[in-house]
Amino acid sequence: MMAEMAVAMPLVLAGEQGMFHLPTPGEVRFQAISREDHETDWPFAVDDGMLTCVWSAGQRVVMFFESRPKDLDQDKPFQPRGVIVTTDPMQLTVGNIPNRSLFKPSARVEERMRLVAPYAALGRRLCDQPAGARVGHGEL
Repeated sequence: MMAEMAVAMPLVLAGEQGMFHLPTPGEVRFQAISREDHETDWPFAVDDGMLTCVWSAGQRVVMFFESRPKDLDQDKPFQPRGVIVTTDPMQLTVGNIPNRSLFKPSARVEERMRLVAPYAALGRRLCDQPAGARVGHGEL
């Protein structure tokens, strides 16, 4: 009698990829966003940037990257700062330590979570759009 061999497959949940998944260009979403004059709850320290949906550790992650400052000479190199846009308090605080100054100052984590929640939701909707789609301000 021959014993059956079981092959262990990595557990991948719906909507996820393997831990070392490298996204194709068609899986990454970018959208320029900017603060409107009436937006008092804009969570970022800069007035415009790029909202992105990228893959990290097998899951889709929403991030915000600052735009090149308009007054910066085009010949000068520019390395944009980026932050994770999430309502997960651990990722929002610990995950953003290197660039936390990209957020508008807030007194508590709960306040920052409230400010970024609409942009995290917008980023998740952006993740679900076909390549090239744009999610408008009215769809927040």
